[in-house]
Amino acid sequence: MGDLVHPSAVESAHEPPAPGTGGSAVKAVADAAAASFTTLVEKLHYLNEAAIEQVRRAYRYADTAHLGQLRNSGEPYITHPIAVASLCADWKLDAEALMAALLHDALEDCGVSKQDLVEHFGSAVAEMVDGLTKLDKLQFNTREEGQSESFRKMLLAMARDVRVILVKLADRTHNMRTLGSAPRDKWHRIASETLEIYAPIAHRLGLNQTYRELQDLSFRHLHPFRYATLAKAVARSRGRRRDVVQKVRDEVQAAFERQGLVVRLEGREKTLYGIYQRMGERHLSFAQVADLYGFRVIVPAVIDCYTAIGVLHQLYKPVPGKFTDHIAIAKANGYQSLHTTLVGPASLNIEFQVRTEEMHIVAEAGVAAHWLYKAQHAGSAGAQKLGTRWLQSLLDIQDETHDATEFWEHVKVDLFPDAVYVFTPRGQIMALPSGTTVVDFAYAIHSDVGDHTVAAQVNHQQVPLRTELKNGDVVEIMTAPEATPNPAWLGFVRSGRARSKIRLYLKTLAQKESVGLGEKLLAQALRAEGINALPDPEHHGALWDKLLRFTGCRTREELLTEIGLGKRVARIVARRIGALLSERGQRPDVLLLTRERYGADDSLSQGGVLLDGSERATVQYATCCHPVPGDPIVGYLGRGEGLVVHHAQCALARELQRKDGERFIAVDWADEPTRAFEVAITVTVANHKGVLARVASELSGCEADIIHMDMDDATGGTTDLRFVVAVRNLAHVEAILRSLRRVNTVLRVERVFAAAP
Repeated sequence: MGDLVHPSAVESAHEPPAPGTGGSAVKAVADAAAASFTTLVEKLHYLNEAAIEQVRRAYRYADTAHLGQLRNSGEPYITHPIAVASLCADWKLDAEALMAALLHDALEDCGVSKQDLVEHFGSAVAEMVDGLTKLDKLQFNTREEGQSESFRKMLLAMARDVRVILVKLADRTHNMRTLGSAPRDKWHRIASETLEIYAPIAHRLGLNQTYRELQDLSFRHLHPFRYATLAKAVARSRGRRRDVVQKVRDEVQAAFERQGLVVRLEGREKTLYGIYQRMGERHLSFAQVADLYGFRVIVPAVIDCYTAIGVLHQLYKPVPGKFTDHIAIAKANGYQSLHTTLVGPASLNIEFQVRTEEMHIVAEAGVAAHWLYKAQHAGSAGAQKLGTRWLQSLLDIQDETHDATEFWEHVKVDLFPDAVYVFTPRGQIMALPSGTTVVDFAYAIHSDVGDHTVAAQVNHQQVPLRTELKNGDVVEIMTAPEATPNPAWLGFVRSGRARSKIRLYLKTLAQKESVGLGEKLLAQALRAEGINALPDPEHHGALWDKLLRFTGCRTREELLTEIGLGKRVARIVARRIGALLSERGQRPDVLLLTRERYGADDSLSQGGVLLDGSERATVQYATCCHPVPGDPIVGYLGRGEGLVVHHAQCALARELQRKDGERFIAVDWADEPTRAFEVAITVTVANHKGVLARVASELSGCEADIIHMDMDDATGGTTDLRFVVAVRNLAHVEAILRSLRRVNTVLRVERVFAAAP
């Protein structure tokens, strides 16, 4: 399994076995599986005999379940789960994780049930295997939706038990190692998914070795020619510089010996994908890429790291700006090291990473370091908390996001490996995604802080909320109890957590407001039926039960929400309520019926709604005609859009009335609007120097804020300036138009309404 394609589609890299006959072929297959399991058992020396026996039981069960299944290469399918378990054994994972690795395809491909696994191996193993199983048996509208839902299921299982993602990454690593034998048309999709999703997850969880391998394997299958060309270039460079690199190694080793510092020196080379990225980002040729080579200096204690940097800087000149201390400020995934780039012999740039042994284990294995380090140092839990903050954030986002594709979008945003490190006013370090803004920071502290943010200071200077943060910034958030999230924040926030919290608030707000609007509309429609008020749920519970069955809604609030959003016509629901009341002997009020039904315009049949601009989510003011207080207006209950308010003379509204008249209701302005409204005007001016500044100054003098502005060159030396400005009411609009007409360079001023469709 491993990836989001059927496991048999990913072949082994080995050549198919030579054709055999009958029993000899079957015996060869069985021998191959047994040999690979024997190799796995040899790696399990860190487990006790009882644990190894549990792994053997899981192998026998998986071997029986996969009996007769072959990979496209001709190998028995069981060799894939064994290979996955072997990778997990390299991380020193416990017996339960190894059992899950061996059984990870059993639910999906072998007809084994989750209950079977619970009975044979316990609930922990069954839950891990279930978390790794795709949702292929369910029906989804699109392949992407099914993929997103399966991914979401796995990530939530991973948030509960990090071993799930470790098995998954081992599974994906083996699939990528053997992808060369899969059909060529599948390479791009599987490699792209690995590069976009699984490699960043490995990085986010600190599994550096897996991260680098997945990147290189993806690059190899996405761009085979570029990969081969770059591999040859690196091989040639390695040959030319072998003597120089060896000289550096000898000189560095000698320098440490002179200082009496015991170190372990490891050479490393940038991955091909890392070089390819560097070339693309900076538009460099291969010859221009520096610091291809590097060394890891592993020392006994933290204080020795800083001593080692001093020794290196005395030996070779450091490149300015290339020293980074990731020990004092660890990366978000727990990575710690000192980084410096030095100019070695022959002007060769060489990067050095200095760290302790424990830091080295964490740097290479990330969250898996907990098991690795525990195997070597009993009782240590130094790496146990790695990645847990991000994993927990997945559960937080899940609570607020019920759409799988949206959830995946949030997670992908948070997978980007780059991070910025900023400080709270009290000196606490916060690691946030690259490009993060002040609002992201506020939500990272707490959702209540984010929801009530009104202003911020960065390094003691007031800044806009959309300001992007940089490494080392000190950020202070100002809040107000009455403040609420602004929908415009979705246009610039970077983190999945902030985005999901803002969306949750807006959805909740829309639902609350829709209930209120729906109740108002239904009450008005009932008055038109001669019923003075909504039936009380306490005294008319049976009536509401019948009404909900009639409408198919689960609750009274859901019905009112649908009316408020325009998904259901209030008049039809009101008539049904009238019929149900009649069954109970309650007749309409004839006087009320006459006054409401025949005293109003027939085309506006559901009564009136007063508007003051405070309605927010449930009421939209149409951008085709920009109605303002004082304009004659009509309201259209768009299907799922809530109430859309148009100018009564709007061409689009007239067309909608002709086609869908029953969805229009009467609306009117309240006496005291609570906010400014937008209006569109076009100003035609003669082309003279400074004319735009003059018009803008006139608008400012009229206390009209400019929301948007663009221009078109007209004919005969004139220009059309199109403005959207904020106004108080119709009288304010007319005052603005009069003021602009007095400007000597203005030829024509008019308020803009959209033409009919």
